[in-house]
Amino acid sequence: MAEEEERGPGSVFQMFVLMEDLLDKLKVLDYEQHVLDKHNIKPLSRHYFVSSPHVLSNPGEQFYMFSVIAAWLISLCGRPFDTPQEYDDPNATVSNILSELRALGGQVDFPPSKLKSGSGEHVVYVLDQLVEKALKSKGFTWDRPMYPSVEVEDECVQEDDAELTLSKVEEEMTQEDEEYEEEDGLDLDTLKTRTNQIELSGSRPAVVLESDVDAAEWNLEVERVLPQLKVTIRTDNKDWRIHLDQMHQHQEGINTSLQDAKGCLFKLREDISKTLEKVSSREKYLNTQLEHLISEYRQAQAQLNKVKELYQQASGGVTERTRILAEISEELEKVKQEMEEKGSSMSDGAPVVKIRQSLTKLKQELEQMDVRMGVVEHTLLQAKLREKNNMTRDMHATHLLEPNTQPY
Repeated sequence: MAEEEERGPGSVFQMFVLMEDLLDKLKVLDYEQHVLDKHNIKPLSRHYFVSSPHVLSNPGEQFYMFSVIAAWLISLCGRPFDTPQEYDDPNATVSNILSELRALGGQVDFPPSKLKSGSGEHVVYVLDQLVEKALKSKGFTWDRPMYPSVEVEDECVQEDDAELTLSKVEEEMTQEDEEYEEEDGLDLDTLKTRTNQIELSGSRPAVVLESDVDAAEWNLEVERVLPQLKVTIRTDNKDWRIHLDQMHQHQEGINTSLQDAKGCLFKLREDISKTLEKVSSREKYLNTQLEHLISEYRQAQAQLNKVKELYQQASGGVTERTRILAEISEELEKVKQEMEEKGSSMSDGAPVVKIRQSLTKLKQELEQMDVRMGVVEHTLLQAKLREKNNMTRDMHATHLLEPNTQPY
């Protein structure tokens, strides 16, 4: 805001002028054929890159259009530059465009993020610099405009004729008004001076003129010629006199309607004031008549408040007791469930059956173990008997060998 105040109040609209100049320069370079037809894009509007609340904005489309036009202008300046695509990184695209602009001699004293929106005075500035460089590289120069002289003269003559006819009609109307005023204000002195002037000028007729035309024929001729003698002036809406007359007419209409409205408003004010007085008096009367009822109502209201307090206290005790009752009922339900479980377990014979089955299994296992133990004992007994037989056999063998070995 401070920069705009320093630059002046017209700086806000300077961007619109620059955009229009930019569009004219692009048309000079034939951007419709080289850019719009090539990429199948709609033509730019007069304020396409202007950032304003009064102009519709589409940041994505505007940034793509800006990058495409900038790439085309850079290529026109003789520097190779690839046309950006819609899904390219905007930061890289902006940095490449600004680097090419610096290389061409342009000044860049703003951050690159100002160009990401695709609109604004920085976008218009960059495109304007690039289009100037492109025109310079093409060798284009602006010539002075050549205005056609004949058409302008004809228009001037027509305007002058219209002004002359209007001025003549106004002069005739003013002269007639003056004559009417003079006829209304004639006196003897003016008549005397006029007769003296006529006598001096020598234009006084020698014989009194008498008309030999019939009055009826004269009136018929006047009625026949009268429509042709009317002067019709075509109204021009651009004429300030017409506007002034309209302003006076509107002012008179406003004054007349204001007078009527004032009367209606005054009547309405009187009616409203009378109605208010009646309402206030009626209110006072009702207050005086209903004062004892109001006092009774207040007493009843106080009693109702007391009853409400007692009810709240009683309801608080009831809620506490209902909570305790809910807790006791929950505990009772738990005890009932436990008793039912125990009763069902006592009356149920499934555990006894399971115990009997387990006992039979134990008996079978014990019998199997007894059989196994008997087999083991039998095998042990046989082993002991074998050892005992072997020991006796060995003892007999030793006793038999001892007498044979003694004589030696």
